[in-house]
Amino acid sequence: MPQLAVGDAAPDFILPDQSGTPVSLAELRTGAERGVVVYFYPRAATPGCTKEACDFRDSLAGWRRAGYAVVGISPDTPQALTRFATKQALPFPLLSDPDHAVLEAWGAWGEKKNYGRTVTGVIRSTVVVDPDGNVVLARYNVRATGHVDRLRRELGIDG
Repeated sequence: MPQLAVGDAAPDFILPDQSGTPVSLAELRTGAERGVVVYFYPRAATPGCTKEACDFRDSLAGWRRAGYAVVGISPDTPQALTRFATKQALPFPLLSDPDHAVLEAWGAWGEKKNYGRTVTGVIRSTVVVDPDGNVVLARYNVRATGHVDRLRRELGIDG
């Protein structure tokens, strides 16, 4: 699948969150002055995904002050996302995409290297979308550790 690039129109979506409530990108964009940080992760409650989610959680006040909303998307079921969000006290939406339609549309599903083998799955990625729905930053094949801090530096977000 092709990956999104700066200037592309971000594909809209409607996916259930951890409580089963439908959430759309359009809705998230209207509530965020500067945009939406959409991050894609392979599986809830795994070490890397937990690290990344907790980094977003721990810096969420800074993201919000800067005018950004944060949302995570994985192929997990809403029930698995509920357990993950509750256990880690994650105060932002986690969306369920079990059929990979959104992951594929955003270029976050495909072949990747995993322990030296080529597998098909979620490509850990983050895309920042402005309030008009355009991509302002797209990072694919990122590492869980340090990724959130790097994003904050690239976007000039403090604290």
